[in-house]
Amino acid sequence: MKPAILFSLLILIICSCNHPSNNAATTAAGTKDTAYVIKTGGAKMILVDGKYRVWTKKVGDGRIKVLLLHGGPGFSHDYFECFEDFLPKEGMEIYYYDQLGCGNSDRPADTTLWNIPRYVAEVEQVRKGLGLEDFYLLGHSWGSMLAMEYLQKYQNHVKAAILSNMTAGIKSYVGYTATLKDKFFTPAEKKLYDSLYKAGKYDAPQFQELLMNKLYTHVICQLPVDQWPEPLMRAFKKANDPIYIQMQGVDEFHVTGNFKNWEMWDSLPKITVPTLVIGGMNDEMNPADMRREGKLIPNSRTYLCPNGSHMSMYDDQQNYFTNLVQFLKDVDGNKFTPDKK
Repeated sequence: MKPAILFSLLILIICSCNHPSNNAATTAAGTKDTAYVIKTGGAKMILVDGKYRVWTKKVGDGRIKVLLLHGGPGFSHDYFECFEDFLPKEGMEIYYYDQLGCGNSDRPADTTLWNIPRYVAEVEQVRKGLGLEDFYLLGHSWGSMLAMEYLQKYQNHVKAAILSNMTAGIKSYVGYTATLKDKFFTPAEKKLYDSLYKAGKYDAPQFQELLMNKLYTHVICQLPVDQWPEPLMRAFKKANDPIYIQMQGVDEFHVTGNFKNWEMWDSLPKITVPTLVIGGMNDEMNPADMRREGKLIPNSRTYLCPNGSHMSMYDDQQNYFTNLVQFLKDVDGNKFTPDKK
């Protein structure tokens, strides 16, 4: 075929693609569907701070809409994927969201971005970008800290909140983790760990071994590390450590980051929306602190998974999701009753 003919044919094809007369965007009646939107499997990038993009994804459909705030700081949404096995089949939709610097979202190098007030403002921008109103906000671990802060400014947009596996103050948190070190480390292991910390050898295999196998398998997820659920392991592999270190520190025992003085106890009574405080009896958060948290939030219900740790959604899964789903249905059906204080 001659080049001139080939060129003419190419122009014809391009014109046909640009001006479809009989494609998927045309209804059976022959009229073009101008409302057609390209499908993305629920994924959507949202602009925050006028220049960064954060990743979100909607899964399921229903009147109950739950925005998930993952932990860390510096982790990603991945470990929330077990929610897909429980909420969508109940007619609920969930929204994953990787906070800025995490997972599938932009990862700017500007370290001034990693602070609580900016993340609170980011959540509100994400809410607007998703068009959520009268929605359910679920925060886990650091995400629960973020949820508590968000509710101080924006709870008029929230129908109900779930504060999962988090205490309301860093001082009590550090005090409790010190007891966990004494409980799970032998005197020799504790001496070794403290010497490596003092020397700044945080990447040393012995340091990481003690954290993962002597602490995390008891209070984070109560399974041997090689048996941890794949989404949880994936979240650990994706972690943005500089964010974690800047905001918290290098471990659970020494909170040296910019939320080392964070305390929310006095502000909890200002949270008036229906709230579920949920955690685990074997959590790295003090169960007594989580009960106190529930008592200070006037319109709340507290449930501690009897066999759960920090990842109760995995190691006490049935109890965790039975109580979460019931709470969501109770609020939606106007049947929610708070605990007696």
